[in-house]
Parts: sequence; structure tokens; C-alpha cells
Amino acid sequence: MRNVPFFDYPNLFLRDRDVYINALDKTLSRGAFILQREVDEFESVLAEFVGVRHAIGVADGTMAIYLSLRSANIGAGDEVIVCAHTFIATCSAIVALGAKPVPVDCTPELMMDPDAAAKAVTSATKAIMPTQLNGRTLAMEPLEDLAREHGLTIVEDSCQGLGSRYNGRMAGTFGHAGSYSFYPAKVLGAFGDAGAVVTDSDDTARAVREMRDHGRDHEGIVRRWGINGRIDNVHAAILVHKLKTLGESIEHRRRLASLYQDRLGGIDAIQLPPPPDKDGEHFDTFQNYEIQAERRDDLQRHLKANGVGTIRQWGGRMVHHFPELQLSAKAPYADRLAQRMLLLPMNDMLDTDDVHCVADQICAFYGAPTA
Repeated sequence: MRNVPFFDYPNLFLRDRDVYINALDKTLSRGAFILQREVDEFESVLAEFVGVRHAIGVADGTMAIYLSLRSANIGAGDEVIVCAHTFIATCSAIVALGAKPVPVDCTPELMMDPDAAAKAVTSATKAIMPTQLNGRTLAMEPLEDLAREHGLTIVEDSCQGLGSRYNGRMAGTFGHAGSYSFYPAKVLGAFGDAGAVVTDSDDTARAVREMRDHGRDHEGIVRRWGINGRIDNVHAAILVHKLKTLGESIEHRRRLASLYQDRLGGIDAIQLPPPPDKDGEHFDTFQNYEIQAERRDDLQRHLKANGVGTIRQWGGRMVHHFPELQLSAKAPYADRLAQRMLLLPMNDMLDTDDVHCVADQICAFYGAPTA
């Protein structure tokens, strides 16, 4: 029986072991641990890839969201509209600033419903934070119109969006600032936690750079209250290398997504994400391959028994499904989605035989033809 893990963490390092060891040796043998030239190089290369003036490396994706919001002057008493289908970090960064996350429903596209967002605006609303999910960028015009109408700031949770584009603009470039996560399983993954903030604003970049380093400027003078939110230099060194092949990695994911579509698109019991090149507006990177499935729990057990790893994103819960956090939301689509959503294996370590194996098992479960 062929085993297809959801994500092969050891192989993330082992497949290019010598390259990574060499990069680490060059960095660590110089004693280059904190904010050295590797960070500068990484930020420069990332900014060029995204198409922005500034990229600022930070400790992780949550820190990126937090600093993006803080640089937009989000604070006590402010409300920030978020999508119910997102990781809890989206909301925890808001709460850390004394503000209130307001979850709203998602659409079948699995991202924020602009109509639901419009209904959630109150006199306390200060910002809208769409989550660019699964390697897809939301069609942003409705949210941009809503923000202009009410004088709101758009701050993107684009932690899953690096490389994805809508009408030629990359996730993270539509608002005041965008955030990226480089968690190991991301399209661009480090060997631990790491993240970045991107922006075209000189003032925002300056504020984020100072806040990530205890409020200090480039001369070491404390200009504002800050925090230790720096990216580790060794992660920057690894990410510089991995950025060189990011385009190839994304194209490989898109080929795998096309194969999933070919194999599974005829099964009525599951709903697949939009295939690559479905329209000319979206360029998706397939950070994740999230399906909606009838008899989801039985399907997941069947796949596990036959060597295929899957997970339920966010543990199968929306942000308003944790009673202790006291977040309420009228989100019927998200509530139903929580019972149907499942992530299939999707990463650049997979090959076409792996996808065929996954598809064969799904076809067998639903009694669909395998050829």
C-alpha cells in the first residue's frame, strides 16, 4: 500500500540537505544570528517578488498580523471585521491590541462574504481584515468599495496567500499592509516560525521595523514602544535560498491541482476548489487543497486506513466555535462548512503518482470510476 502523508516534514529538509547545511554553516560560522545581512537580502528579494517597496521580516505570521494592525493604529475599542473561516491567530492579534474581532460568513469560495462584511459595519468598525485563504486572493473590489464608503482600513491576513494574485496584484498588496507566514508547511516554508510584513508605505515600513526591534531605529535609538518580533537570521538565510525556486514550486502545485480536478471533478459528493486558470482574474498557488465532502468523517477514516493523510483545517472549527473565546457570528455557510471541509495532501514534495493514489481512494469510497 502506497502511503501519502499529509505533509512530509523530514523530507522538507532532507531533499536539499547539503544546500541547507552549507547556508547554515556560512551564516552561523560568522556568528550572524540577529538582523544580519541575510535578513537584508531576504527582505530585498521578497519585496521584489511581491512587487512592493518594503518587506520586513518578523518572527512569525501572527506577529506580522499584529504589527500590521498596530501600524494602522488599531487599538482599544476598535472593531475589525474578519472571516469566520480563518486561523485563530487572525483574531488573537486583534485582541492583543485591545480591539474586537467581528467574524462574518464566508462564501462558497471559502473567503470573506463582502455582503456579510457590509452588514457588520458599526460606528466602532476601524478595519477589515480579509484572509487570503488556501493560496487564493479574494476579488477585492467590493471590500475596497466598502472601505472607502465607511473610511475603513484594509489590513490583509495574507499568511496563506504568498504568490497568489487577483487581476495581477499579489495577496498582501491591496491594503495598508499585508502579512505572510513562513511556517514549514507554507508555499515558502522555513524550518520553524517566521513571517513578514509587506507595504508600499515608507512610514508604515519604518514603524514596523522599529516595533519589531523594541522600538529602536537603525541607530539604536528608541523611537516608540516596541516588542521583540524579529525574524531569526538563520531562517532568513534558508528563505533566501528557497525563494529562488518558489516559482517552480508554485507551478508544480498548480499541476497537481489540475490532476486532482481531472480525477475528482466528476464526483457529485465533493466540491473542489476552482481549478487553475478557471478565469483570467485569479492566479492561485494552492497553498492548501481544501475540498467539501459529504460523509466527510467517514471519508477521512477511509483515507487514513488506506495510507492517505488529511487534516481538517483549524481542527474543523471556525473562530466562533470556541465558546471560551466568546466570539459570536451569524455565519450559516461557515457553520455548514465546518462539517464538510477537508484538506487533501498538497505540496511540492508530492508527485503525480501520489495524487493518483489519493484520487483512487476517494473514487473507491464514493463508488466512482477510477479511470
